[in-house]
Amino acid sequence: MPDFPAGPKAFEICAKFCYDMTVTLNAYNIVAARCAAEYLGMTEDVDQGNLVMKTDAFFNSCILRGWKDSIIALKTTKSILPYSKDLKIVRRCIDSIASRASVDPLNVTWSYTYKKRATAVEVDENWVEIQKKSRVVPKDWWVEDLLELEIDLYKQVILAIKSKERMPIGVIGQAIKAYAVSWLPNSFGSMASDDNAHKCRVLVEAIVSLLPSNEGVCISSSFLLKLLKFAVSVQASDALKEELVKRISLRLNEASAKDLLIPAQSPDTMCYDVGLVQTIVNQFVTRYTHIQDSDYSKNDGKCPEDFVMKPGSWLIVGKLIDRYLAEIARDQKLPRSSFIELAQSIPKSARPVHDRLYKAVDVFLKEHPSLDKTERKEICALIDVGS
Repeated sequence: MPDFPAGPKAFEICAKFCYDMTVTLNAYNIVAARCAAEYLGMTEDVDQGNLVMKTDAFFNSCILRGWKDSIIALKTTKSILPYSKDLKIVRRCIDSIASRASVDPLNVTWSYTYKKRATAVEVDENWVEIQKKSRVVPKDWWVEDLLELEIDLYKQVILAIKSKERMPIGVIGQAIKAYAVSWLPNSFGSMASDDNAHKCRVLVEAIVSLLPSNEGVCISSSFLLKLLKFAVSVQASDALKEELVKRISLRLNEASAKDLLIPAQSPDTMCYDVGLVQTIVNQFVTRYTHIQDSDYSKNDGKCPEDFVMKPGSWLIVGKLIDRYLAEIARDQKLPRSSFIELAQSIPKSARPVHDRLYKAVDVFLKEHPSLDKTERKEICALIDVGS
């Protein structure tokens, strides 16, 4: 039977059942056994108490009532598609996981993985037991166990958790970040092959689609910029990159110059994608100016659109971009026009002193010795204005 859905072990379970031999079912084989029984027509119409009924009963009464068993069973469904989906096994596993993840932490009585809770004081074994009994279950208790799921299943589970509207948005943000850290490559070099690049692109696209709809909320600019670097590296869609740029611009004041060093891609000869950073800065400045001119003053000092505008943010961004300019100034392929445009995009009010810009200009001039007198004067003029 070349199209048999669940492999020889599942067939063996069916055969043993037919001969009244002992069959051991667990989270690892229940899905395969259920699909195989369906394929072989082992229903109640044929014989009362047949394998379809038995596996369904075990699945509903045992597997779906267990947190880790539901996750294990869900993982096994992927190799038995589309049977596991058609029999609604995938959906039932997801519903079970999402429901348990969404319960009040005070009602969590089952075991789960939570490595973050270990502390130095738990070295003594007796003290560990005392700590376990008195420990409060954290809101993100479920995050680590779901890291085992591949992205297609993980996405469905997170969407199911979101739909229940009982999970704090901050916890969902933490979960998505933890998943990205766990699954994204450690370096861009590991995506050299087309297959790896494709997998990473699918992963990044799914992660971005799961981010909380409130732009920037609970998601750091550093993490968003990391996603953007991967998106650029794997040639993700323009729409996805635009979404990340928008989110980053809302929290630009929290970024570092290193975060903004986005590697340029071929055929660009520059070291870094300065144009992308220029777009981020432009959006930040536009939002800030708009808030200062209208919305901010009319909204009792509250910033709309989840725009992170803490005291001093304007000056922080000015310093940030000047530090970034000093970094990219070392690139001998950096066009003079790009350097000037980015430097001029920071308004005077965000740059009351020019110390950091002076350093950036100095580096640029040293790294571009071929500039003529007029071009050098144009660069130096950046620190003359408002000094």
